[in-house]
This record gives sequence, structure tokens and C-alpha cells, in this order.
Amino acid sequence: MKLALFDLDNTLLAGDSDFEWAQFLIEQGVLDRELFEARNQHFYDQYRAGTLDIHEFLDFQLKPLARHPREQLEKWHRDYMQRKIMPMITQKARDLVESHAGDARVVVTATNSFVTWPIAREFGIENLVATDPEERPDGEFTGGVHGVPAFREGKVTRMESWLAGLGLTWGSFEETWFYSDSLNDLPLLSKATHPVAVDPDETLKEHAVANGWMVISLR
Repeated sequence: MKLALFDLDNTLLAGDSDFEWAQFLIEQGVLDRELFEARNQHFYDQYRAGTLDIHEFLDFQLKPLARHPREQLEKWHRDYMQRKIMPMITQKARDLVESHAGDARVVVTATNSFVTWPIAREFGIENLVATDPEERPDGEFTGGVHGVPAFREGKVTRMESWLAGLGLTWGSFEETWFYSDSLNDLPLLSKATHPVAVDPDETLKEHAVANGWMVISLR
């Protein structure tokens, strides 16, 4: 049995779903452009530099979910998928996912599961390990985070919890592949038997070359 893990933003997607969700809400007039656009860019730049405070960012990212009914959020999300996400999906990315047909496939992403579940399904990927927004019993969002964010070492923690829930460990698989673009994913890349740098940032590229990891492009 083989396990194939995929980062989402700037890996399977030729762009960042998190950043574009906030931009979409700004364009819709849901979020105030003057207040939110600069902060959105600021957090994105921090993520790329490896300096992001995940809890500060999640406060920014998740609170808008609590201000609107779930039904309205899902309506916006359907429009967001067509306008923002579909243009970021390349045939090369679809082909990569298809090359792991028959393996256990998981999207592992720091972006919250409300935003990312429909994207994982668009790729035909059956499993998602993501940062989970906290929900009330009626399914509405509180604006908080539930459990450990799937970020940096948190991706390892969340993956191991997911595996344990299935009665599995890393050792249950003859091969483990993880595809990522980001230096933030070095902890999980280091757990994989086949770490693959996908259109990597400079830090990850240097690490991949130094360690003999595969480097590919999906663009």
C-alpha cells in the first residue's frame, strides 16, 4: 500500500486558495478593501518567508466565516470555485493526482477545510487533512479554530492523528509520497520516503537539491 500526500496552495494549485478566498470576499464587498487587502497580502508574504504566526493569521481568516450564515458562505464558495480556483488547476496537476490512482490520497493543507474540501473533491481526492474551523452544533462557524492547525509541525501531528484513526502508522505503507512547494512543509516532507519539491520556493529548492529530493514543475 502506498500513501500520496499533496499540499494544495502553490502545489496542486497554481496559486493560493487562502489568499484568493479573502480577495474574493473583498471583491464581493463582504470584506472592506481598505482594511483587509493590505493585511491579506501581509500574511501571504509572511507565509512565503516562513515567518507566519498561524494563530494571528487564523484569527484573520476564520472570523469572517462567523459573520455570515453557512448557506450564504456556501453560495459564495461555489462562485469562488468557478472564478478563482478552476483557472488555477493545470492539466499537469490533474495528471499527477491521477498517477496515484489506487494509492491512498490525501490533501494536507494549512488552509481551512471549509475552503479546501470542494477543491480536494475537484481533484478526485478522497481525503483531506486541513485546519478545521470551529462549528456550533447547528453547523454555523464560531470564528475560532478546532484542534491543531495543519501548519508546519502541525501537519505531521494531524497526519499521524488521521492515520491512527484508521489504525495505521507511517510504517503501514511501503512508500509515502509528499508533494509541496513550501519551506513550511519541511517537517512533513522529512517524514515521506519520497519527498517531492513542486515549483519550490528558494529555501525548499536548496534543501531538496542538497538532499537529492526530486524537483518537479506543474506549471
